[in-house]
Amino acid sequence: MTSPADPPMGGDSGGQKRPKLLAVTACPTGIAHTYMAAEKLSQAAERLGVEMKVETQGSIGAENVLSDNDVRDADGIIIAADKDVDRSRFVGKRVLSVGVSEGISRPEQLIERVRSAPVHGGDGGGGPEASTGGGGGGGRERSIAYKALMNGVSYMIPFVVVGGLLIAISLALGGDATSKGYVIPEGTFWAHVNAIGVIGFTLMVPILSGYIAYAIGDRPALVPGMIGGWIANTGELYDSKAGAGFIGAIVTGFLAGYLVVWIKKAKVPKFVQPIMPIIVIPILATTALGLFFIYVIGKPISWVFEHLTDWLSGMTGTSAILLGAILGLMIAFDMGGPVNKTAFLFGTGLIATGNQTVMGMCAAAIPVMPLGQGLATLIRRKLYSEQERETGMAALFMGLFGISEGAIPFAAARPAQVIPANMLGGAVAGAVAGMAGVEDAVPHGGPIVAVLGAIGGVPMFFVAVAVGTVVTALATVTLVDLSERKGRGALPVGDRVGGPEPALAGAGVASGGAAVAGGATVAGGALRKEPSARPAASDSAPASAPDSASAPDSASASTSADAPEVLSGYLTERTVKVQLAARDKDAAIREMAALLATTGRVNDVEELVRTALRREEQGTTGLGEEIAIPHAKTDAVDAPVVGFARSAEGVEWGSLDGTKAKLIFMISVPEAAAGDEHLRILALLSRKLMDTGFRERLVAAPDDAAILDVLREVQ
Repeated sequence: MTSPADPPMGGDSGGQKRPKLLAVTACPTGIAHTYMAAEKLSQAAERLGVEMKVETQGSIGAENVLSDNDVRDADGIIIAADKDVDRSRFVGKRVLSVGVSEGISRPEQLIERVRSAPVHGGDGGGGPEASTGGGGGGGRERSIAYKALMNGVSYMIPFVVVGGLLIAISLALGGDATSKGYVIPEGTFWAHVNAIGVIGFTLMVPILSGYIAYAIGDRPALVPGMIGGWIANTGELYDSKAGAGFIGAIVTGFLAGYLVVWIKKAKVPKFVQPIMPIIVIPILATTALGLFFIYVIGKPISWVFEHLTDWLSGMTGTSAILLGAILGLMIAFDMGGPVNKTAFLFGTGLIATGNQTVMGMCAAAIPVMPLGQGLATLIRRKLYSEQERETGMAALFMGLFGISEGAIPFAAARPAQVIPANMLGGAVAGAVAGMAGVEDAVPHGGPIVAVLGAIGGVPMFFVAVAVGTVVTALATVTLVDLSERKGRGALPVGDRVGGPEPALAGAGVASGGAAVAGGATVAGGALRKEPSARPAASDSAPASAPDSASAPDSASASTSADAPEVLSGYLTERTVKVQLAARDKDAAIREMAALLATTGRVNDVEELVRTALRREEQGTTGLGEEIAIPHAKTDAVDAPVVGFARSAEGVEWGSLDGTKAKLIFMISVPEAAAGDEHLRILALLSRKLMDTGFRERLVAAPDDAAILDVLREVQ
């Protein structure tokens, strides 16, 4: 095991031993940048005389996986990733963690920096300081906090969706509106379904807290984070009628993570070190955090709950519009937390006195958050990842049944934008309901109670809900868009989320829960040369007779029979253009689509163009280094097809490095054949395009035949 005092790069034994480094590259969508960074690091290591093995965690699965022997013999590890990578296997090794873009743009510097990186999990610590290579700085700390938050959100989302939908379904099919609320008779089938859903909702808060902590302090932080989140959500432990909800979970997650990092820095005898991560650290951190929350943080929460209730009681004689707006603000603030519960229980308590208008205000505000966030994902799809859009659909469904927790994943991921938008929409809904004198006879909210006859003033109730929903959605997309624009201008490239990863557009893009606020993953095997869906070739077609082959399958035979195929036959002489006429991105995509159509594999050129342009709205496919790879997953094509064109002047593609695209590939695959094949093509291209000599040969090739000869190197 390497110690901090050891020579950081394997020592100097008369130049007889080459330093050995390992690297892991990964990004949220795991396609182009993963392989570009791997290729750049490998090239830099070769130039510097360093032995290097790179593990890629791409959408087609982890490749070139680092073995225990690799780690044992390594002098240092570089992690170039924009998502969480398990570092527990690197204990005792120097670890430098950066954004994936740094692996592309500064590979030589990373190889030099890892020489002095802290030792992970040993005396050098194992927290964020170690993982960043001592970089520090506001941007770096922001990156650590953001990635930790998104890690927690990504693991929480399945619990929100499963729990929320099970509760909604059980209420819809087995519930009855009563004076005590929307109740499912005990012992029934739907009561059991509802109980399962409640378990999912109960777990979502500790899951959020636990995986925030895990992203900061690794595995020793998981238990204190989860137990801390459970304590935060259990108000009875600190004499509160409501728990702290998801906001409390975020607090306990960060506290647990950084507490574990701090404990790791303690000097302990060697005989204690083996039990530190599995016994000492979890017990100390869990006990300290739990007692701290109960005795220090919990008391103020209980005080707030009690005094808010008293304050609201004094508001009953004021303007109904003002009271409705205040209740709407409170309902929307923390969605299940103490402020939300205060407003809800205040309205519930007044039902028994005959005052049903206060509960009517609450009922109108309750569904606004999930409905508004779901609507936001529909009206500005490009601002959201595929996983977020799927969560948005679930939130819409939950909102119809008055389950406000459907909006929690959005609020947890973007609290500064979503919570104010939720509060604005909730205030509007509550104010409209108060102005119209809407009544609710049961302690529940959402359209479902109106459908079941518990609402007085149904038309204005739906108006209040609709207006509040629209306000929430518009405020959300405005604030998120402003934040994204500001982030793109202020953040280092490596810290950007939703960057130009070429995840194929179109319905049915696979998504995974473990990705950071907004990543899609596709499981698969290692890269293979043979394709999974190879187009048929016509051996009888002439070598250079594009006009004679109107059948789609003959395109792959446009080169000589002896020459190897280019990208498994998906790219042929027919889909190569020496010089684009287009001068802007939209025109270039149209020209490339027309080029692909010459193969006969495109059945709807306009739909292909629309799909490719929709993908560009989600994030540029300009990869930098004067490269762009627009692509589309659509049934506008009958079989996979790839085109290539050059632009001497370059086309502005919005690449993060500011370069214009001069080497442009376009990839399209049908929905049914999407699988791993398009990922394989993208991975092969991404790796090879990092070779400066390869790019220079592509630029210098005089004609389409010469271009094809160069492209045959991609394999």
